[in-house]
Amino acid sequence: MILDAFKLAGKVAIVTGCRTGLGQGMAFGLAEAGADIVGVDMGGMAETKKRVEEIGRRFLAIEADLSSIGVIGEILRKALREYGRLDILINNAGIIRRADAIEFGEKDWDDVMNVNLKAVFFFSRAVARQFLTQGTGGKIINIASMLSFQGGIRVPSYTASKSGVMGITRLLANEWAQHGINVNAIAPGYMATDNTAPLRADPVRSKAILERIPAGRWGLPDDLKGVAVFLASGASDYVNGYTIAVDGGWLAR
Repeated sequence: MILDAFKLAGKVAIVTGCRTGLGQGMAFGLAEAGADIVGVDMGGMAETKKRVEEIGRRFLAIEADLSSIGVIGEILRKALREYGRLDILINNAGIIRRADAIEFGEKDWDDVMNVNLKAVFFFSRAVARQFLTQGTGGKIINIASMLSFQGGIRVPSYTASKSGVMGITRLLANEWAQHGINVNAIAPGYMATDNTAPLRADPVRSKAILERIPAGRWGLPDDLKGVAVFLASGASDYVNGYTIAVDGGWLAR
């Protein structure tokens, strides 16, 4: 039956940046589909852990700062000690810095690129090596953005990083699809998260954004559950290198 293809029972998923927001929502979705979760974040994940365990799945919290790729090896070692295998990676952790391009500093550029793009590539590489060792294939889901398609304003390093995420998603899919490793991306639209708090607090910007979204509302973490489960499951086995927009119709305008 087709619904069986969406089940994740027996799977282990790493979700970065899952303390709150979109990462937390996707972690809940994968757990509801049957996966055990490895949560990676800089801060405590007590709320995420509690909810995943209430769903009936296991949750391993690993506190780590992905601004340095040196932490990736230890994250994988801890995950494998706990669960013995890996099946899914969601590269969700990300940061944003806002300033006019004419004033934008090198540190703000490097900080964003290190977390949003460099860590995505090297975490994907590390997990793909584990998939190859297991001989099981696997699923990698990168979190892109509307700014993978558009330029935005006052977020030069964020725009560059998210354009890069869409590019390396295609590159990695080209190389790894032959090994049964599916690499795809989700591009959330304007979502009600910590990153968009300044926009939602600005009545002019918020009104302009909402007027362009056909759905007429900001997105919510729950809006990513379905597409995350699809891309993490056997239902997407022939989907490779694609970025799915979950944007309430923003790109259609």
